[in-house]
Formats: sequence, C-alpha cells, structure tokens
Amino acid sequence: MHPKMLFAIVLSIPAWFISCFNANKVTSQDTSPMVSQQIATTSFHTLKAVTIDGETISMDQYKGKKVIVLNVASKCGYTPQYADWQAYYDKNKENVVVLGFPCNQFMSQEPGTSAEIETFCQKNYGVTFQMFDKVDVKGDHQSPVYKWLTDPAQNGWNSDVPSWNFCKYLIDENGKLTHFFASKIKPDSPEFVAALK
Repeated sequence: MHPKMLFAIVLSIPAWFISCFNANKVTSQDTSPMVSQQIATTSFHTLKAVTIDGETISMDQYKGKKVIVLNVASKCGYTPQYADWQAYYDKNKENVVVLGFPCNQFMSQEPGTSAEIETFCQKNYGVTFQMFDKVDVKGDHQSPVYKWLTDPAQNGWNSDVPSWNFCKYLIDENGKLTHFFASKIKPDSPEFVAALK
C-alpha cells in the first residue's frame, strides 16, 4: 500500500470513531414524548381534588381505569358535549371514568356556583360522571390537577394548557398522561377512538 494512502487512513480513524460514538449518545436535549415520559416524576393517582359537593377525593381510586379529564362550562358552544361524554361514560364506565372540572376562564362561560352548575348538568344533560368544584386551568391560581396535566416536569411530556372549554386529557390505567385533545374532539372522533386502543 502506498505510504500516503496508509497515512490518510490512519488520520481518518479518530474522526470515524468519534462520529460513531456521538451517533449513539442520547442527549438531554432529546425531548421526544417517549424519552420524556420516562422522566415523569409523579403519577396522576397521587393527586387530590374537591368534588362539586365539597368532598376531597384522591385520584388513586381510579387506578386500573382510563381517565378522561374535561374542563367544562355551561354557556359555551361546546356545552352540548356534556351529552356526548355522558353517553360515552354510560357505555364504558367499567373501564373508563370521565371527570369534569368547571372553569370560568374562557369568556366567563361558567359563572354559576357549584350548586347551580350541578343542577344545570343533571337537569339538562343527565350528568352522572364525577364533577368537581370550579377551578382555574391556567395562570397563577391553576389547580394542582391542571398543574400536573400541563407541567412536563410532573407528567413527563405535555405542556399544552386548555385553549378553550372542553379540552381533554387522557390518562392510562397506571396514571400516565398519554394524550391531549382540543375542544372539538368527541368520543367518536377518529383521533380519540385510536387513542383508546
């Protein structure tokens, strides 16, 4: 072999070795959901919230079931979704729970008291899924549940806060957040159906 060719090969080895080594490194800047979910610090099941009747309950009672969390309102264009999610809950309550959190942060579309909200939901939509006390879903007074749902340091990957009423979060049977859906998504929407498989 010609001496110059041999010299060129020897010089190329360190660069080749370094490039192969770097290609296999996982950096801290890799923020894909799969990597991020591995660093979630807490489970949804560690949280507590106050029901619309004033009782503090723990989310650990929902272990083994999928959980759908909705931020709801009584005077919104999406309010008829109460009926959709109630029907879905009726059909799937053995494996899935629906949790409704009233919120007045979007155009003041949930102005009522807890008693008024509860009466409205039951009278107009026959709601029997668990409803909670009115909360803030964003901002300085964000509820602990929504803080967990929107903080990647806690849930492992998601930072999306509700952009309007009736946004949805899906949590799996083990308390891991798996999906976020916008207001327009209903139980029969293809995206939601696929997420449940």
